[in-house]
Amino acid sequence: MIYLYGAGGHAKVILEILEQQGTKAAGLFDDNQAVHTLWDYEVSRYNPEWDNTITGMVIALGDNHLRKKVAAQLRVPFMKSIHPAATVSCRAVIGDGSVLMAGVTINADTIIGRHCIINTNASVDHDCIIADYVHISPNVAVCGGVKIEEGAHIGAGAVIIPGIVIGRWATIGAGAVVTREVPDNAVVVGNPAKELHKNNFNQK
Repeated sequence: MIYLYGAGGHAKVILEILEQQGTKAAGLFDDNQAVHTLWDYEVSRYNPEWDNTITGMVIALGDNHLRKKVAAQLRVPFMKSIHPAATVSCRAVIGDGSVLMAGVTINADTIIGRHCIINTNASVDHDCIIADYVHISPNVAVCGGVKIEEGAHIGAGAVIIPGIVIGRWATIGAGAVVTREVPDNAVVVGNPAKELHKNNFNQK
């Protein structure tokens, strides 16, 4: 049985992916004490004593930092969740805990890390390396040979040309066209994308 950690809008999408796979989540966990149900699913507070009884978990949190924090706290098996309408090469690798939404395309010899979100209608071409905790938003086009480091967030509709490296915990603005390397923690926007500032956090 699969459980979700998170009971917001992102969880709704993952619940429907599971349903279309013919699986119904056994329940949801959320830290918000005021949330007790989502649709017809029960929402509880997680107890670490359950670590040995949970056979599968998906972290249903859109925030990359929160996914990393929760993943570090849980001692459970993590499950990948792939929408039936996603197209994934048989030569691609998808890490545990990652979620692929409807319309996603992942091409040959691409590696998707753990706890990533590849959102609706995004495409990731051949020979890309997507590190853990990355979020690729709807309608993003990642061209071949791109490397996206841990925790980066690629905004909706962005385009990343071939061979580019996106640094750790960088943020690419919606609609940006990335034509050169993006440093760690940088926030870039525009066409061509230019750096605005650095994020003021430091992930280890």
